[in-house]
Amino acid sequence: MTAPSSAPKQTISLEEWEGKMAEVPIAKSDLNQLIMNYLVIEGYKDAAEKFSEESGLHTQMDLGSMDERMQIRFAIQNGDIQGAIERINDLNPDLLDIDPHLYFHLQQQQLIELIRSGRAAEALEFAQEELAPHGEEHPELLRELEKTMALLAFDVGAVGQEGARELLDFRQRVRTANELNRALLAASSLPREPKLPKLLMLLEWSQAQLDEKARYPRIGNLLDARLEIEAGGAWAWARRKAARRRRRRRRFRRCHRR
Repeated sequence: MTAPSSAPKQTISLEEWEGKMAEVPIAKSDLNQLIMNYLVIEGYKDAAEKFSEESGLHTQMDLGSMDERMQIRFAIQNGDIQGAIERINDLNPDLLDIDPHLYFHLQQQQLIELIRSGRAAEALEFAQEELAPHGEEHPELLRELEKTMALLAFDVGAVGQEGARELLDFRQRVRTANELNRALLAASSLPREPKLPKLLMLLEWSQAQLDEKARYPRIGNLLDARLEIEAGGAWAWARRKAARRRRRRRRFRRCHRR
């Protein structure tokens, strides 16, 4: 018995798609809130201040306080963990006391930096005095501590050491900095993460679901957000049509100027 053939995909034209999009009410103020949310959470202070002036939109957060949060993030990304901890204690003295997992990860990053710089004896002493007590109080952290301590047994520059590459990679600093940034935001009663990246992920997921059922103008490149539609295995049809429309608009503007 042969399997039933799949139903043909529905084709939605660019005009029909744009017409449906035009029916969806989207307030400019909502888009402005989305942009401001991203700028504030990610710490783009200058851009947030400029956008606030241009849009007339105000945020609940004191933009001046973003400086300290970003300086802490940059300190971690530069490997200055002790400096970051001192800044944290000045900004929010209770944060590391109420979040032992965060404090452990900062101390873990400090241990990684000691190993990275070749200070093995100092790293071992630091692990015994600072990190081992965390493992005793929170057994779930022991695995991470053991993984970090294993770096002392290998040449950190060895290509074959997967664990070394992972923990000594710059992305490990970024992960630690992002975890701290989320904690500082939560302590200020702000969202831990911006909404925009999640919406983009939702867009990609939705398009993947719709790809199975229809040919339609989709966003192929999130950087320019142009609508494209598949035609003969390529995304050419809508591109050509959009190019023709742009040429017509340019000709109209030139004629109007004359």
